[in-house]
Amino acid sequence: MDPVIVVGAGPVGLALSLALAAQGVPSVVLDEGRGKDEPRPARTVVLRPDTAAMVERLGCATVRDEGARWAGWRSMRRKQDVRQLILGDAGAPAPLHIPQDALTRGLRNAVAGQPLVRIVTDSRLDSLEQDAGGISVHTRGTGATWWRGSYLVGCDGARSTVRKLLGIRFPGRTAVERHAVAALRTELPWPDEALLHRQPPWRTGGDEVTARPLPEGVWRLDWLLPPRGELVTPDALVARVRDTLAGWCGGTPPYELIDTGVYTLHHRLARRWRVDRAFLAGDAAHLLGALGTQGLDEGLRDADNLAWKLAHTWHHGVSEPLLDSYQAERRAAVAARLRAADQSLPILRGAGALRTYLPGAARGHDILLTDGHLGHGPLGAPPVYTHSPLAPEYAPSQTLVGTEAGAPVADVRVTVPDGTSARLRDRLGQGRLLVMLVAPGTGVWDRRHWVSAGVMPRLAAAVTALPVRAELLVTESYPGATAHTVLLVRPDGHLVASFTGVRPAELYSAADAARGGSPSAVRSDRTADIN
Repeated sequence: MDPVIVVGAGPVGLALSLALAAQGVPSVVLDEGRGKDEPRPARTVVLRPDTAAMVERLGCATVRDEGARWAGWRSMRRKQDVRQLILGDAGAPAPLHIPQDALTRGLRNAVAGQPLVRIVTDSRLDSLEQDAGGISVHTRGTGATWWRGSYLVGCDGARSTVRKLLGIRFPGRTAVERHAVAALRTELPWPDEALLHRQPPWRTGGDEVTARPLPEGVWRLDWLLPPRGELVTPDALVARVRDTLAGWCGGTPPYELIDTGVYTLHHRLARRWRVDRAFLAGDAAHLLGALGTQGLDEGLRDADNLAWKLAHTWHHGVSEPLLDSYQAERRAAVAARLRAADQSLPILRGAGALRTYLPGAARGHDILLTDGHLGHGPLGAPPVYTHSPLAPEYAPSQTLVGTEAGAPVADVRVTVPDGTSARLRDRLGQGRLLVMLVAPGTGVWDRRHWVSAGVMPRLAAAVTALPVRAELLVTESYPGATAHTVLLVRPDGHLVASFTGVRPAELYSAADAARGGSPSAVRSDRTADIN
């Protein structure tokens, strides 16, 4: 079967190709550039814990070597501390902050060691043709030629050529937020803590300033600008840096200015994410970033969601409901994020009596913004595919646990088939369902003593009989689950269903629903336009 064609060699395209390779699917990555990215220290990304774990699982070493996990989060308003959160081992999970060029370089290094991925540089797409058996594209550049693939994924950014060739509209809002940005090396009073400072008291502070640490004493500072204001000159930006450091430190400390920039954030959502064998992912499908939301984080979730579905189809035959579920799940999740941001913007950014006089308004605004930056609430929490077309029908044996169906599972410690211990996240992304039994006490016994005891033989037989590949795991405990609860988990870590005890028929039915039903060589319906 032909490889999957990935258009675009940014973080999303590279992550998708690596995720496909981990599941035995070859890909060709068409890169219109030269295979190198210019270092821009002021251009950084924040990854939530689940997407950071995904990137590390794909072999990107730079997330450990060149990324920073914040020790805490601090909010200030005018001259006062409003809120402080402890993150990391002693508190809530910490996001990962890393320069985007370092992330891309780490993914490229991982691709270099992966024989199933081929990157072709200086290849700009200029035409696309689909038929019943695959997809053909033509590229121009030094090696202009035709390429043949089984599927194609456009990860080619906001000005996506794939999206334009498919005739997909990209409506939304322009210039939702503007930020002046500086990367600098200095010492601030809050080592390793990220800071959100609203209405700082100095003249050039504006309405909002954030400071987010990177390794080796480097900080990224962002100043919120009016959406359509005057140009920010280099002198004006230096004045902002000096005034901000003086306001925080009581005087301007020594600093090294490394990089600066002005970024304009847009909110857009493609009308369709799938046209037959062609898909959109990342900035080609959506743009977001206001109020702490993270566009690249969502793009990596696109790749994680789509990779296992393409891999299953590539190996086992076409399942149209499975492929259609990518658009149904991911577009709905991003649309909800955009709606939450658009609804919050007038409240958080608007002026007047509502913001000034409502009791508790400032604290509520701070919580909402913090959620956006740290990955909680409607602005930042991982998506829940509650209404997924892959959700199984309700069965009486289903039970509730601490994770609702469709949400990402908790990263508990599990025992794997060879008897060793691992984190649950380490078992994801391999193209198979995970069946996890909650069995208190198994951690203190050698595997040979419990693998043939109790419900294990019956459960093992049920897993072997499933219509898709699955791996049987055991855990001592899971939030909200009682002993002998069985959880069925998708390859991207989202919970399919949980059952009281071993229920072979219900488990089979849920696994069949999660794969989109039996594969079929003929598509039964066409993806409709979304109005």
